[in-house]
Amino acid sequence: MSMSLAMLTAPAAVSATPVVTKDAAQTQAADRGQKASETTGVQMPQSYPFQPQLKTFPYNADDKSYAANLVGYANLAPRLTALMAKSDRVSTQIVGTSTSGRDLYLVTLTAPEKKHQTKAQTRWRELIQNRPAKAAKDKRLAADYKTPIWFSANIHGNEWEGTDASLQYLEELATSKSPEVAELLQNHRLYFSLTLNPDGRVAATRATALGYDPNRDMITNTLPESRSFVQTTQALLPIYSADLHGYTGVLQVEPTGPPHGENYEYDLFIPHNYAAALHIEKDVVAADISGNPLTPAGGIKIPYRDTPSGWDDYPPIFTAQYAAFFGALTSTVELPLGRTREGVMDPKSAAINVAVAKQVLRSTVDYVSANSDEILANQIEFFRRGVAGEPKVSLTEDNIAAVTGPDQWKPLWDVADNQDAVHLPRAYVIPAGVDQRSASDANALVKQLLFHGIEVGELRAPKTVDGTTYAAGSYVIDMHQPKKGLANALLDLGTDISAKVPSMYDISAWSYSYLWGATVDKVGDISDAPIRAVRSIDAPVRQAAAPKKAQHLTFEVAGLADYRALNDLLGQDATTWLLPTGQAVIAPQDRAKAVNAAYEHDVALRPSTKAEMSAIAAGSAKELEEVTVGYVGNQEALSSLQELGFDPVKVDAAAINDSPTVLDDLDVLWVSSELSFTSEQQAGRDALKDWLADGNALVGAGSNALAAASGFGLVSAVGQAGPRRSNGIVAVDTPADSLLAPHAQDYAFVYPPLSFTELGAGTKAEQFYAEGNPLLAGHWRGDGAAAPEAAGGKASVISGQSADGGKAVVFGTSVFFRNHPKGGIGQVGQAIFWAAPDGS
Repeated sequence: MSMSLAMLTAPAAVSATPVVTKDAAQTQAADRGQKASETTGVQMPQSYPFQPQLKTFPYNADDKSYAANLVGYANLAPRLTALMAKSDRVSTQIVGTSTSGRDLYLVTLTAPEKKHQTKAQTRWRELIQNRPAKAAKDKRLAADYKTPIWFSANIHGNEWEGTDASLQYLEELATSKSPEVAELLQNHRLYFSLTLNPDGRVAATRATALGYDPNRDMITNTLPESRSFVQTTQALLPIYSADLHGYTGVLQVEPTGPPHGENYEYDLFIPHNYAAALHIEKDVVAADISGNPLTPAGGIKIPYRDTPSGWDDYPPIFTAQYAAFFGALTSTVELPLGRTREGVMDPKSAAINVAVAKQVLRSTVDYVSANSDEILANQIEFFRRGVAGEPKVSLTEDNIAAVTGPDQWKPLWDVADNQDAVHLPRAYVIPAGVDQRSASDANALVKQLLFHGIEVGELRAPKTVDGTTYAAGSYVIDMHQPKKGLANALLDLGTDISAKVPSMYDISAWSYSYLWGATVDKVGDISDAPIRAVRSIDAPVRQAAAPKKAQHLTFEVAGLADYRALNDLLGQDATTWLLPTGQAVIAPQDRAKAVNAAYEHDVALRPSTKAEMSAIAAGSAKELEEVTVGYVGNQEALSSLQELGFDPVKVDAAAINDSPTVLDDLDVLWVSSELSFTSEQQAGRDALKDWLADGNALVGAGSNALAAASGFGLVSAVGQAGPRRSNGIVAVDTPADSLLAPHAQDYAFVYPPLSFTELGAGTKAEQFYAEGNPLLAGHWRGDGAAAPEAAGGKASVISGQSADGGKAVVFGTSVFFRNHPKGGIGQVGQAIFWAAPDGS
């Protein structure tokens, strides 16, 4: 499978004129069914070429691609259609749609395959992942498996040129008469995701149309764009994956600098990845592309070699770092020349970036195809370690000498590069029954794990593990599985890496177990015997249930689905009370509404107890009515409030001042962005003050919420923020009389942390940072009052009430951060219903 394409020359450009595809029957059978779905993932073709009729999108003169003479989104389908008409090497699938409904294209370039050949490729791909020991001995696989190489581009919409370079490169190969190209495509599949964020491409925005950065969403998956990427990764199982970005002044190609994620099999990852970067550097320098800047040393930038801190591969939230958990070599490629002050590309700079990107593509394919046998063997070994459940061996200075393969990387490895030790459990157990904080959050977590291809089982009978007896129905994530590394990366706590490096590129901690609201136990050692009586599942076990007789019905309000059910009922005017212990009670006349909501949102109803009815009779339960929430915040606030089942209304100081009646229909105002009124906006300030005096409430997070709540006399406290980039998982303590005591949580996420001191009369601490250093995992460096130890024992959540009756809750934790801390979002639900006016 070895060859060089360095001498390949580009043919004439392919026409962008629309052409009807040659296989209409294939198109009709597809019926656009090649799109990604939440349940089935990306459905790969049964033979190649696969050439359906692509939907055409209307020309959009406002597409910012055109400002740089780059291809507009509307031109992609006609251009691909024309190329498919010219070449049986080209296939195009729709693997999802963007937030605004634009198709996400996956283009495959390979020699034609009949059905039995494609079936064999699929069988080998599954063998590599699920039976890697057998795959390693399969001679047919070694000889005939088409190793997949994947290029993606434009996940940041205003980083355009990777799309154009990919399109031009695949056009070259599709129509080339070169025997070297024919051999390449006989032995490999080249995949191109032309634009991962078409809405951002058109609008010249880094974010998607939803306002999120999709290259921070690979494990939260709020966005359809990130969900498509995850499912495409699973479907392709690439041996190499490069994601094209911009702009860093000089071409930059990974691998990264430290710290390195603890769960990567770095001995399989770094040797060829660094050698590939060096090969790209050599070719780019030799190409002598006019206008392409080089470093003072006359090369490109390779973070592993050139960036000791601040460009790391630690969190799996990025495309490249996520794909590495599928045994792929990966790189985020940053093109050199940046945007103009107007936020678009100058045509000359764009042309240089396209030329540089094409050279990167050629050089990558050249290196990977020449070394694909060894790279594939490493991928098979990656999965073998997972299936075998081998303990994690961290790569350190002490054992790098034993690593085989290219060794250019070894002299550069130092103590900062050492992977931290990881203890792998035999399993993670998500308890069922009374030991589970939230059954609904537990099911949501299991659904998320299954989405990422993590194997999950269910206990068929009670089982005692490490002295704890788990009820039947508990979920078990056995760590003897192909995606062992990804499973542990998603579920483990992580490490306090504050002392390891001075700075991090992005977040330094994340964890489904600690931040997603469910109780999760880490049990045993990976070398222990397996937990028996476990059946494999492909979906969470539904919790919905309802007693048959008409009576008061109760359900726990602990997880996000519970809050959605509660808001559903209140939207139907169901008579509902919220008990101080965290349960909702529905009156008998609204039984049908309750049952429908239970099955819609998968929550379990039970008969209300005498004690619960006595609480209602005694007036200690809060009667509820539908709560309308306004928000002063960004997309994170909107999405998180929607996830709780609210239909939030966006407001700000100007909107309130211009139309004070906007407050009339609101019960609670969420604040996470600045809410301040100028001297010319006194009418708006007075309107908000009167609204609060009517018994309405302000709930929010961070310094903006503290300023607003303090400014209206709702709380009295001094806020102390940690350093701006400090972030991580912290331990918290909740008093027994706190509004957050029902279904209390022991952990929170901060970015950055905010603690409260000097609490005045009427201001109450509802939650505290744990004593000492509360940081459990992450990166928080600071001195004096900004140090994590200074926050220990201080309030992390406060509440208050004005003399007029308005309430406030202010979080110092980052409850809505990128929509990731699901447990934190649930705490906001608690705060809103505590603060909202009484429905009675």
